[in-house]
Amino acid sequence: MIQPIKKMTLEKLLTDFYIDNGIPENGGVDKATFEMIVLGSHLKLPNPSFRKKVIHIHDIQHILNGCDTSWKGEAFIAGWELSTGFWRYFPICIFSLWAMGYSLWMYPKEVFRGYKKGLNAVGIIDLKISKSDFMRMEFEELKSITKKQKQTEMGVLQWSQFLMRVLISQLLFLFPLVVLVIGILWIKK
Repeated sequence: MIQPIKKMTLEKLLTDFYIDNGIPENGGVDKATFEMIVLGSHLKLPNPSFRKKVIHIHDIQHILNGCDTSWKGEAFIAGWELSTGFWRYFPICIFSLWAMGYSLWMYPKEVFRGYKKGLNAVGIIDLKISKSDFMRMEFEELKSITKKQKQTEMGVLQWSQFLMRVLISQLLFLFPLVVLVIGILWIKK
């Protein structure tokens, strides 16, 4: 977990975050592709415009929660994003749901920890703050405006919502495998 210096702007913290984690300048928004490691393989994926528009928000969430970009950090952020309502923003929510599905196999405790913490946070995407305004904002201000006044515990409703998101994330993550198995079985007939 990274620990940001509290009297810094998000622009400075993001720049340092990108350098510390080997991420291209500005989060790679100028790139046509982005890379990620899945099951030990480097995947180069298209970088669609909807991802480019909000990647700074995802990266600010890493800073806010003190998470690096390892899969352990991504697991926490996936849980946090889905409990703060990021799932409402299609099509970018597909990335969060897929990351949750993948992360549950490696770091289920981190997904759950992130989910529980997110219950008591306002989602950064819901703040509707422009990127330029975020870049001028100080870290302490971000902490203040994302903390909910009323604290929420994991009750029946929260558990139901969590388990539904687990199910959806697993369906999304495992869908290609299911299609592959069905295809192999169909060919063998």
